Amino acid sequence: MRRICIVGTSGSGKTTLARQLAERLNISHVELDALHWQPGWAATETPLLLPRVAEALSGDAWIVDGNYSALRDITWARADTLIWLDYSLPLVLSRITSRTVRRLIARTELWNGNRERLRSVFSRDSIILWSLTTWGKNRRLYRQQFAQPDFGHLRLIRLRSPRQTRRWLRSLAATPSVSVH
Repeated sequence: MRRICIVGTSGSGKTTLARQLAERLNISHVELDALHWQPGWAATETPLLLPRVAEALSGDAWIVDGNYSALRDITWARADTLIWLDYSLPLVLSRITSRTVRRLIARTELWNGNRERLRSVFSRDSIILWSLTTWGKNRRLYRQQFAQPDFGHLRLIRLRSPRQTRRWLRSLAATPSVSVH
């Protein structure tokens, strides 16, 4: 486990887990949202994003989190391990809703000066609506992708609950082969 991708529906905890793993394994963390979102919630076009991601993943040890299908040929192809946070829809919706409310109240800066906006919560651009509509699609897509030979090199770790994730994280401390030098 030296090059790790973490995927899952928005709100599942990808970035939180990536930060915890990066600290535990002492390797860099690459958050795809931070590379993708520019000031004013402007999305970076894929032709500009690809070299940024390639550069961020040029090292021999890293953790990347995010679900950008246009980047999969880079992220998954270079990874040796893929962690799928496959949590239930009610849990994901609960998490994304509480996270969004916390960010709104605290006016938390996310990436490049961007903050959650109340009007976005109730629009077609809502992250909550995005989670709701992509949850089932992502599950089907991931199952299909994992079966493709191009990604047969990946060690798949499918975590189905926060409890299972915490247990798995604790098990890493007891596994000497996980340490990164």
